[in-house]
Amino acid sequence: MRALLVGFTPEFVDFARGLKELGWDLAGTSGTVKGLREAGIEVDQVADLTGSPEMLGGRVRTLHPVIHGGLLYRRGHDQDEAEVAEHGIARIDLLAANLYPFIDTVTKGAPSLAEAVEQIDIGGPAMIRAAAKNHQWVIPLVDPADYAPVLEALRAAAGAPGDVEAALRRRLAAKAFQYVAHYDTAIAEYLRTGDEPFPSQLTEGMTRREVLRYGENPHQRGAFYTHDSVRTPVEGIGAYEQHHGLGMSYVNILDADAAFNAVADFRTPAIAIIKHTNPACFATTPAGRDASLTALYERALGEGDFVSAYGGIVAVNRVVDMEFATALREVRSPTDGETRMRYDIVIAPGYEPDALEHLKKKSKDLRILSAPLGEPRRERLEFRAVRGGVLVQDADVQEVTRSDFQVVSQRQPTEAEIADLEVAWAICKHVKSNGVVFVKDGVLIGMGAGQPNRVGSALLCKEQAGERAQGAVCATDAFLPFPDTVQVAASAGCTVVAHTGGSIRDEDSRQKADRLGIGLVVTGVRHFRH
Repeated sequence: MRALLVGFTPEFVDFARGLKELGWDLAGTSGTVKGLREAGIEVDQVADLTGSPEMLGGRVRTLHPVIHGGLLYRRGHDQDEAEVAEHGIARIDLLAANLYPFIDTVTKGAPSLAEAVEQIDIGGPAMIRAAAKNHQWVIPLVDPADYAPVLEALRAAAGAPGDVEAALRRRLAAKAFQYVAHYDTAIAEYLRTGDEPFPSQLTEGMTRREVLRYGENPHQRGAFYTHDSVRTPVEGIGAYEQHHGLGMSYVNILDADAAFNAVADFRTPAIAIIKHTNPACFATTPAGRDASLTALYERALGEGDFVSAYGGIVAVNRVVDMEFATALREVRSPTDGETRMRYDIVIAPGYEPDALEHLKKKSKDLRILSAPLGEPRRERLEFRAVRGGVLVQDADVQEVTRSDFQVVSQRQPTEAEIADLEVAWAICKHVKSNGVVFVKDGVLIGMGAGQPNRVGSALLCKEQAGERAQGAVCATDAFLPFPDTVQVAASAGCTVVAHTGGSIRDEDSRQKADRLGIGLVVTGVRHFRH
């Protein structure tokens, strides 16, 4: 029996020793030969098998009939057996291969195109595909985690690869083809130019981070994968680290992502409390206010939807300090002033060590996560599955500032109202479908979402805000073909309404605002989210 080992890593050493103990012959390319011989393991050079030297700067090492014939010929097939005998091709019964580090090269440095191209492996993928195709007789290995199980299976089969359980060989073959596809996906992404975001054929490289306890419902299975882009680093929830609490579920990850994305959009200190992916409470730091997370937390909770906040997800865009950790543990619900607030998750860019230990004492179940904020406005693609397909779009990274606001009403907003409109518009981006939000002094005091019509969302927002809406501003991503939403916001006490504009009935909304004596602002930018 012969094994071919290509792309030396330290894990090869113990694996090679195990194969030797089973009586196998070993062959390898120059780097593998060097590494194994230094470990005292006898191994043949591929060049000695092929009778051909490595050439073209290493571009041609294993692209040879002796190698591919040894991997691909069908054992017991009369014509194949005759041809390998005629041409002196020896069988190769196992391939363990590691590819050139293309992904590391292009993601951990700034190589030139020529340097990157030299890290595109050709012979490795060809051999892996050959071994995987012929897995009925050849064992393909691309993951060091499989070395020990394969050795165990070979020992049970008295060293004969053909006697290894067929299900194992098939699983390894599938893994090998996926490994090569993942590798090729990274190369294709790297070589694509920026003016071709949606090629006619598209694959997405992903790595399973964890198998979840279940999917959205207990009867569904679920797993969490990270996007392995060579253009965009893994940020946000994709790179989370868990420090405490129960394992994450499918819904936990959705909600934590929504919460962390909401605060990541703000440059000022911000806190969000999310329930079912929508913001129940939110606060950021207006000019002249205390910027501490604790002060923001108390304002967000006290003036927001504290009923929905119970059992929600807390996210902040600053490192959690001891004061804030204490507040999270001790602050009572505004509902009765006695019940401690309960949360499923706290997520932040980081924690002071003593704050983390203190927060762990709140509940054994509380999931405490840290994640890198990254660059929220970094260009990237978003994917959403539908039955039978996938929707792909540019991520909504456009930032709307006061320079995008066009006042169309007679009443001009004050400086404080413009500042609140910036906050309200940014929050509205994170409210799902027909979103309407009321904001006052940087705090979310009312939110309506998910209604089939914009007026329903506005009425929910008004009901939730109550008297707190007096002097607030309103932002909505809803299309306003009628002035009804303006009417509801004004009746709640809002002094300015911001919307996208663009309806042929915009003039009706402007006239309504003027009659009601409130400001009306259009942005021309929409942040509608389903």
